[in-house]
Order: sequence, then structure tokens, then C-alpha cells
Amino acid sequence: MASRSFFFRLFSLLMIFSFAFVEVAMAGDPDILTDFVVPANVTKVDGSFFTFTGMRVLVGSKPPTAFTVLKATKAEFPALDGQSVSYAVLEYAPGTTNPPHTHPRSAELLFLIGGSLQVGFVDTTNKLFTKTLQVGDIFVFPKGLVHFQYNADPNNPALAISAFGSASAGTVSLPSTLFTTGIDDNVLAISFKTDVATIQALKAGLAPKP
Repeated sequence: MASRSFFFRLFSLLMIFSFAFVEVAMAGDPDILTDFVVPANVTKVDGSFFTFTGMRVLVGSKPPTAFTVLKATKAEFPALDGQSVSYAVLEYAPGTTNPPHTHPRSAELLFLIGGSLQVGFVDTTNKLFTKTLQVGDIFVFPKGLVHFQYNADPNNPALAISAFGSASAGTVSLPSTLFTTGIDDNVLAISFKTDVATIQALKAGLAPKP
């Protein structure tokens, strides 16, 4: 696998590309009437306010042992409020997946900078679109549609960066939404044409570990 320095050189290319994407995309955020939005609890605005350092942990880090996501949304980086842009860095340990999910407020532009990924989404006619990505490939997941990523390589991790046309794209994870939010077992059993015992087993498997 290529070095981290190579990945971060590719990351700079993504930054240029994703800002172009944001310019031509219809933002999911409301327009603001000022240059930027300053939270009420911020009393000093300088260059530090517009700088996010949360990705520094990636520099020189060890390969991931699970699927992990580092986000730069307005929740982590308040300067993004009103700017209609955010990022996520996704690390995939060998054989891990980013489970089926949606982003209700934005499309996602994923740039693969290490390893390989199987990706796909399902449109509103229930048609599945899939592709195996190689380093340097970019894939777009349309706004609001169910999609996933899977690192099928049993030996090597993968690394990707996603850009969003919203400062808060939102994430709705299907497994968590369906099986950890208290939806009645009977409703799920009927919906999935299975029995309550199977639904309870799924819920138990997805329950937070103590």
C-alpha cells in the first residue's frame, strides 16, 4: 500500500475538485446574509476559527482495525455553518464495510486514495448501481439514496475522502435505524417476512456493547 504522504498529496487534489463540485451543486443549506456565521459562544474570530485540526491524527497513524470515520461538519468545525460544504475521511480495515445508509441533505462525492472499494447505491426504482473502485477513482452517491462501501480485500486497508454539499449532510444508518431505535418486533418481522426471534437476534447483535 502506498505511503501516507502519497495519500495526502492525493487529498489536495480532492480539495480542489470538491470545491468545484460545491460551486455547481445545489446546496442543501439555506443561504446566509453574512460572509460567515459566528457561534454565540465565540468571542474572538481569527485564522484559528477557520482552521480544523481534527484530521492531524491521521498523519503517521497505524492502519485501521475497524471501519472508522473522521468528520469535519459544522458540529466539529463551526466555521462551516452556512458554507454548504463538509468532509469525511473514511478508513476501512480489511474486510470491513460502511453499512447501507443515506445522507438526507446532500449528495456524496467519494475519492478513493488507498486500496480498493466495492461501492453501490439503490435508486427510487430499486435499481442497484455498483462499481469496484481503484485508487484515483471518484464516485458520486446521489442525495438521499441508500448506499454503501465495502473493502473486500482481506489483507489491505482502504482510505477514502468524501465531500458533501452541506455543512450537515446527516447520516441515517439503516441497520441502526431499523434495529436499535425501538421499532416493534412484530412490525419488523412482518416487514421483512420473518419471525420475531430473528428480529430479536438482529437487535441483540446491533445493541451497544456494555
